[in-house]
Amino acid sequence: MLELLKNSQRGAADHGWLQSNHSFSFGQYWNPEQMGFGPLVVINEDRVQPAQGFGTHGHRDMEIVSYVLSGALEHKDSMGNGSVIRYGDVQRMSAGTGVRHSEFNHSKTERVHFLQIWIEPGTNGIEPGYEEKHFPVETKQGQLRLIASPDGRDGSVVIHQDALMFASILDANDAVTYQIQPGRTAYLHLIRGALEVNGQKLTTGDALKIKDIAALDIGQASNAELLLFDLPY
Repeated sequence: MLELLKNSQRGAADHGWLQSNHSFSFGQYWNPEQMGFGPLVVINEDRVQPAQGFGTHGHRDMEIVSYVLSGALEHKDSMGNGSVIRYGDVQRMSAGTGVRHSEFNHSKTERVHFLQIWIEPGTNGIEPGYEEKHFPVETKQGQLRLIASPDGRDGSVVIHQDALMFASILDANDAVTYQIQPGRTAYLHLIRGALEVNGQKLTTGDALKIKDIAALDIGQASNAELLLFDLPY
């Protein structure tokens, strides 16, 4: 099964200081047909206006991954972490038994554009944790770069779920194949550009739910950047 989810099907919210698109039900966007895909429960594409941000708020029992597309996002949390992440940076916060954090755009002129991804952990009640790593463009060009995994393999950040998260940047002559193991599913989110997956055409903001397919052939790309999730069935 390849189920195409068009960009136009995503939820949209405009709060003035924040414009957001929701791939799954979130906040005031309620869609009983899009409640997540396995442990993947949130993909929000957020654009935060200059000198604005998310005030201090709490999370529990969630793996939260931020993938910055442009601008600079400041993070502070109750664990004592403070940093600014930019394009190429991946941030993972394990909320576990509870954590509070804030996110802010200190630029006076530039919006912050990023994806916030929530993955349910395999075990609740873990100790909260934080990690961030930088993945240069060249490590994603023409290939799938592992950026999150349960064991931190290949320099990826660690998430507390049996899930893999890849990033890739593809253009005209690029093509990649990904094998999906039995008992696994996949979800592909196209951040920008255009490409084809097993003959299915996608453009910016589109996504695919993938079940009972052994391999993905990804190609016919034009200025494409994507995230691919390998998930338990």
